[in-house]
Amino acid sequence: MSSQPDSSVNDGPVLAPIESARAPFYWGIDIGGTGIKLGLVDENGKTVAYEKIATRESEGATSAVQRIAAIVGEVEDRLGVAGKVPGVGLGAPGPMDLPGGSLVAPPQLPSWWDFPIVSATEKLLGRPVAFLNDANAAAFGEFWLGSGRDSNSMILLTLGTGVGGGIIVEGELVNGVNSFGSECGHILVDPSPTARLCIWGGGRGQLEAYASASAVVGRTLQRLTDGAESALSGLLGGGNSELTALKVYEAAKEHSDALALEIIDETARWLGIGITTLVHALDPGVVTLGGAMNFGGSECPIGQRFLDGIKNEFKHRTFENVYEGTSIGFASLGADAGYLGVAGYARKQTLKTL
Repeated sequence: MSSQPDSSVNDGPVLAPIESARAPFYWGIDIGGTGIKLGLVDENGKTVAYEKIATRESEGATSAVQRIAAIVGEVEDRLGVAGKVPGVGLGAPGPMDLPGGSLVAPPQLPSWWDFPIVSATEKLLGRPVAFLNDANAAAFGEFWLGSGRDSNSMILLTLGTGVGGGIIVEGELVNGVNSFGSECGHILVDPSPTARLCIWGGGRGQLEAYASASAVVGRTLQRLTDGAESALSGLLGGGNSELTALKVYEAAKEHSDALALEIIDETARWLGIGITTLVHALDPGVVTLGGAMNFGGSECPIGQRFLDGIKNEFKHRTFENVYEGTSIGFASLGADAGYLGVAGYARKQTLKTL
């Protein structure tokens, strides 16, 4: 866990020389609440150009699309690939209307609600635009180039402020009739009337209410308020808290703090429960954990403890052959998964039309 959950900080990928790239090329555009990443990717998934710009949400979606189009034109001219980029992939936060090509009401982008982003982008770029939910985009990136590249099916859970998800079955993304497919963070894990609420105020008892960075903070604050002793106690005061999931991780790593370790273990347990339900419905063979909240990842003892806790809960709740046949691990593409995923999805949609 090297950054705050849901951090948009990214130094960008190592670029491949355009001379060694294989045409055709595809744009991957990953829109977030604070930043927009644009990557130009070749046929083999190598990034030959990358730009990141501020979203400037308050200026509206039309302005952002115009800035995106200007960058696309400049990069294609500079690299000499104009006419060799048949498709564009666009990822954005939901809710959205995928068939209609519109953003509906993404909380991170209030000035962009009900905006026909696909038609606006296609008009300026003059080529087809493939449109995905941002978590599904990350899932397709991991499926194409990352931790799921040797599999036919996989589930991705993105752990950040909330819990996102992406599901791929036999090479096809599960987008859903209501553009709500693969929203794994909203599966039910606690049906009790006193179950926790998701951060957006609804969704009582859903996975996001227990296994997101927001849930880690909320459960830790509750324990501290109830009098638990912890190195984190000093972060309370004045009605405000500086507590973050990153601070919980640091307390566990640096102080072997009992409360921090307990919270991390509980988070692993809830994820194990949610993963069991998903695997029993889909049996994908691969479950990948992405997002910034990885508690240090597999190279850190705390991250490995977190992963082992998830696996142990899954083992306890599933069948032996299902456990043995399911790989659970951390994602490998990091913050690049989104733009790589939509570029790969644009490639897939383009190949369908040939």
